Amino acid sequence: MSHVEKNKVIEALAAVLDPALGRLGDVTVEGDVVYAAIEVDPARGAALEPMRQAAQTAMESVPGVRQAQAILTAERKAPPELAVKSAPRGGGGFSHKISSRPVAPRVRHIIAVASGKGGVGKSTLAANLAAAFALLGKSTGLLDADIYGASQPIMTGVHTRPETNADDMIVPTSCDIAGRTLKVISMGQFVERGAPVIWRGPMVHSAIQQLFRDVEWGALDVLVVDLPPGTGDAQLSLAQYVPLSGAVIISTPQDVALSEAEKGLRMFEKTKVPVFGIVENMSYHSCENCGHRSEIFGHGGARAAAARLNVPFLGEVPLMPAIRIQADAGLPLVAADPAHPAADVFMNIAARIWAALPDKKAAV
Repeated sequence: MSHVEKNKVIEALAAVLDPALGRLGDVTVEGDVVYAAIEVDPARGAALEPMRQAAQTAMESVPGVRQAQAILTAERKAPPELAVKSAPRGGGGFSHKISSRPVAPRVRHIIAVASGKGGVGKSTLAANLAAAFALLGKSTGLLDADIYGASQPIMTGVHTRPETNADDMIVPTSCDIAGRTLKVISMGQFVERGAPVIWRGPMVHSAIQQLFRDVEWGALDVLVVDLPPGTGDAQLSLAQYVPLSGAVIISTPQDVALSEAEKGLRMFEKTKVPVFGIVENMSYHSCENCGHRSEIFGHGGARAAAARLNVPFLGEVPLMPAIRIQADAGLPLVAADPAHPAADVFMNIAARIWAALPDKKAAV
């Protein structure tokens, strides 16, 4: 991978930016990929598109740059309730500066839970999968990297803002899973509930990096990462710069969801990240009173897609009220009711993933 000098990028941008129209904000260099934020008056955003294009072209001309992205942003003057900034010791927070610390150095395996589109149950799977690993006796963490749609605070009952330790590392919040500890960090812990996170690409990129680098995860066997849906910048950033042991793809049975799930799988393949397999969520509904089974969204599509794409099929998660009830209650189903049939499905998926990991030694 080429080495790009950040000062050369800044010099190139300075040559094309008009200080009266835009001010250079964050410049991020990750290997041969470069991002730059240009702070402008939002009322003039459309008129300044030629300046943005000139800035992007200037970055692309810097030696070693393979990919560049320039964006126009007004986040510098965001309202206080939306600005997630560095906080003094004891408060936790984000600075939007990528740390030089290593990525989760004492974590044995990092597993991404991904989906091609939203609304297929990715976060529910991530929460129950993390809880299942904990119940299997593995030291486990859950990182909610869905910056715009953080839902793990609700699903795990963790709402308090994390603190920092003496080394200015953010300390994850501990969640009790049937007597075992699950470490949780979510963007939702740093903003007021219901407040939107209005950030551009480079800010999302740096926030995700901080969730890995500036959090004291400690020694873990497994860190489960709840990714944003889709195959955008956040997913690509994680796939390229985080040492993932592998990814799990979740989809519902419909063709429209499976089509998007395949895109997610292809992204991981292109970035050399192993795919543990596909999970079919909302696979069927089984009436808890009479046992009648209904395949509301169709059935078997994910299994067929897995066979076609030559990846394992990990299991069918039923559409059952108990899963939703426990998600809203803040305790994953596998911990609240381990004997529930759906809990057994989650436990089996976790066991299959653990068996597929190339190195199953304990964390150090």
